[in-house]
Amino acid sequence: MTGGLQGSLFGASTELGVGSLQGIRRTPLSRGAWIDVLPDWLLGADALFEKLVREVPWHAERRRMYDRVVDVPRLLCFYGEGDELPDPVLDEARSALSRHYAAELGEEFRTAGLCFYRDGRDSVAWHGDTIGRGSTEDTMVAIVSLGAPRSLLLRPRGGGERGATVRQLLGPGDLIVMGGSCQRTWEHAIPKTGRPVGPRISIQFRPRGVR
Repeated sequence: MTGGLQGSLFGASTELGVGSLQGIRRTPLSRGAWIDVLPDWLLGADALFEKLVREVPWHAERRRMYDRVVDVPRLLCFYGEGDELPDPVLDEARSALSRHYAAELGEEFRTAGLCFYRDGRDSVAWHGDTIGRGSTEDTMVAIVSLGAPRSLLLRPRGGGERGATVRQLLGPGDLIVMGGSCQRTWEHAIPKTGRPVGPRISIQFRPRGVR
């Protein structure tokens, strides 16, 4: 499996690491939801992208959609509590996020879900991470983006707020954290695009019992 990624200026270093979280910027949404965004947080993003493409045991899934079973339009891999992550920098990132958000979150980030978007045809539909505690409790989902830039869209669940859709372009090494009531009162998506785009990997850190 090849990535076909064109290197970025900030992600081109082969030295992996994470930066400070002190410059992260918070945007309040509605209904008690918010997002934090920090560009270029993960250093060496291109090198990590190439390693994950090669070494992660990616798999395809099929899911029931109404009256038929369809292919999930991306490849997946999930690392549960206690699973060894595919690179030590992901442990470093998860620990740094757990420390930074300890007072607000009240617990640690425990799991890592990886998605591989091979091109513009791969996507994720509108949803919230509401399998488990996210359906009834405030929580956080932290996402690190690698590879080609793609837009993450957010909108209030159920509509009713004119012009409220938020578009956040995520490039290599960028961090976005969705917090407060975001998973149950808002939805997010990575839409398909007809423009030529390269592959992208999304790494989602979540607390225990949130999917």
